Amino acid sequence: MQIEEGMMEKAGNDQGRLQPIHPMPFTRVELAAFAVEDGRLQVLLGRRAQAPHAGRWALPGGAIRIDLDADLDAACQRVAQERLRVALPGPRQVLAVGGRRRDPRAPWALSVVYRAMVRPQALQAVAGKRLTGLQWRDVASLADVGLAFDHTELVELAVRQLREQVAALRFPAGLMEEAFTLAELQSASETVLGQRLDKSSFRRRLDAAGAVRAVPDAMRTGPNRPAQLYRLAD
Repeated sequence: MQIEEGMMEKAGNDQGRLQPIHPMPFTRVELAAFAVEDGRLQVLLGRRAQAPHAGRWALPGGAIRIDLDADLDAACQRVAQERLRVALPGPRQVLAVGGRRRDPRAPWALSVVYRAMVRPQALQAVAGKRLTGLQWRDVASLADVGLAFDHTELVELAVRQLREQVAALRFPAGLMEEAFTLAELQSASETVLGQRLDKSSFRRRLDAAGAVRAVPDAMRTGPNRPAQLYRLAD
């Protein structure tokens, strides 16, 4: 990779290592972890213990560590392990946002935001030293919560991307159990989208897109007739 002239200079030692000549921004990963729970789309938030915005809710996250993180995806998974005690299934980068006035702790702050669907029962989340608690909150009620920093806008963008993904039948990892019925998939999709779907049209679109595959000889029994089990296509 070509290094722009004036951005780096050689250190005054025998190794001739390149050193930055400009200060670097305060850089963090923010995690928008979503779940379908109790018929609602929810996002995991942490209550801040310290200034700035002490007592307000925010996305869990952590600073990027150049000594530990090989790249941004690795930083995302490390922060997820530290904060949520779980590897995020198929995280997607939402955006990177930065500026001089984002965070009063630094003259210039940058956040790289990731989103993922998770199964709440798989989490063993811990608040950590900078949070007093973690809580699932309905995405529909976030305007009333008033998140710290610019996190309300970040969650809204992550929700919009998630809904576009599900509407296109590109179901994210973590939305469903490994095996599920079509009725369960439709119900989860309706919760994410916030609207009802026509059963016949939904199943025709699934078939045309090849979005799911039947699990051979796998049925779910219950009070009604047995239902075929499916998996998400690769």
